[in-house]
Amino acid sequence: MTRTAEVNGITVSFDDAGIGPAFVLVHGHPFDRSMWRPQVASLTAAGYRVITADLRGYGRSTVVPGLTTLETFARDTFALVDHLAIDDEVVLAGLSMGGQIAMECYRLFPDRICGLVLADTFPQGETPEGHAHRNRVADQLLAEGMTGYVTENLSKMLAAYNVEAMPDVAAHVRTMMLNAPPAGAAAALRGRAERQDYQELLTKVSVPTLVVVGRDDEFTPVADAELMHRLIPDSTLAVIDGAGHLPNLEQPAAFNAALHAFLDQ
Repeated sequence: MTRTAEVNGITVSFDDAGIGPAFVLVHGHPFDRSMWRPQVASLTAAGYRVITADLRGYGRSTVVPGLTTLETFARDTFALVDHLAIDDEVVLAGLSMGGQIAMECYRLFPDRICGLVLADTFPQGETPEGHAHRNRVADQLLAEGMTGYVTENLSKMLAAYNVEAMPDVAAHVRTMMLNAPPAGAAAALRGRAERQDYQELLTKVSVPTLVVVGRDDEFTPVADAELMHRLIPDSTLAVIDGAGHLPNLEQPAAFNAALHAFLDQ
């Protein structure tokens, strides 16, 4: 059952399922916590307590217009962990923007994290071109809503061949994107445009880390995952065949198998 918490001046909508060590999953842009359904089912069955939340500006959480930094998202994430009175270290996973939030969490709260999963993400700071692009897209979302953005990007979120081959998955992804509040999505884009470079931080990661990526991810290609794998000491790399930017939804069995192999190390 959906729950809510008042943290950092906003209302966060979240799910808290299962019993055991805590596993926190951070969604990407422009999605919501429902993107983790296949992982919640698999991880709770394996004896984990799984927390998924809608980030501020997304899903059913409070929309805060303007600019939302990765630091704000990271502090919200651990404010919820505090709200749930989880004193033990957590395993933290994030996909795409969620992966960058996970890196920011590790920068801020390294002693509270016992494992990292960085999926379909990248650590580099923003380029001048990227800064301009994200702000331009943010303007577009505020002016036009999400429909045009969804039309343009659905076949990049999923591998293009999966849009037709997996109609139920494509419908779920399309629905999440269409339902994203434009003001929240725009604020996140503006915040990501200001992000720092995490490459040096990754060389100092001292917890077990899984880097995972879809073989055909256009947004964050395999080369980005290989870079993170090289930077993070003793990390594990998993490349998921038959998937694009959302391998957890496109190939959930393979993604979950990689998760469990990592957790069983």
